[in-house]
Amino acid sequence: MEHPGLSTSHFYEYDGRMKVIEDLEVEEQRAAAVFRALGNPARVRIVRELAKRNACATSDFVEVLPLAQSTVSQHLKVLKEAGIITGSIEGDQCYCLNPETVRWLANFTYDICCADESCTTC
Repeated sequence: MEHPGLSTSHFYEYDGRMKVIEDLEVEEQRAAAVFRALGNPARVRIVRELAKRNACATSDFVEVLPLAQSTVSQHLKVLKEAGIITGSIEGDQCYCLNPETVRWLANFTYDICCADESCTTC
């Protein structure tokens, strides 16, 4: 399945320089895109609000975040490009969590730690 924003290599910053990781697996690329999108507190709040309300308009997020509507729209765009939400960025449209991406993220993070049931506490 194609996922938005994925390429065959991925850039990351290390000591102020950009490094490239070649030939990432599709799952790794998708994880990087999703985690990058969730790496901002405002976007985490947007996702939490969507989980509580099931659907929201841009103005709903402006009410709960100390941000201008244009800034909220930019955050929505990042979340949409990562496949975390669905909806329209233009105007005051309805946004929803993408249940497939939420399930994928839950499974991906579970598989990192617990798939072989070797989870232990430190």
